[in-house]
Amino acid sequence: MHVSTREPAGRTPQTVDPVLVLMGVSGSGKSTVAGIIAGAMGWDLQEGDALHPPANVAKMASGQPLTDEDRWPWLDVVAGWIREHTENGLPGVITCSALKRSYRDVLRGDNVVFVHLAGSRAQIGERLTARLDHFMPPSLLDTQISTLEPIEPDEDAIVVDVGGSPTQVATEIIARLEERLAR
Repeated sequence: MHVSTREPAGRTPQTVDPVLVLMGVSGSGKSTVAGIIAGAMGWDLQEGDALHPPANVAKMASGQPLTDEDRWPWLDVVAGWIREHTENGLPGVITCSALKRSYRDVLRGDNVVFVHLAGSRAQIGERLTARLDHFMPPSLLDTQISTLEPIEPDEDAIVVDVGGSPTQVATEIIARLEERLAR
């Protein structure tokens, strides 16, 4: 994939690139797509799952869904990474399921754009069962889907269907982001 390094039409060197929060249920392709975007744009990348405390990882690996109480400390760490970047004018990409509006509210801020990787249960289930090295078992997919609260019109977000290849999905996100930044 090739992404131009020139300034898109309507952008100036003073335009600050955002922090993207790639969100969605487990198996939607957040990590893969985030890596492609970060590499293409030359932006910092943080895998949100790597910020979970060991107790959360162990709980999910044993097939137990996390509670809100489990998630709040983790979301605070994710929000800290986002704030560090936005306050310093640094673009970045971070993965975080951000399934509920209240979770997104913790992460939200100036220059933060949510990118919801959306797909059908069948699409995501197929991807999830094909993964070999992730602690999240496919048995938790239904819990995640039932927890997911759709993006609301007042949220700064891009919703992208995960039906294409990861490169196609990343290319669509970058194109849509450049359109937004050019406005």
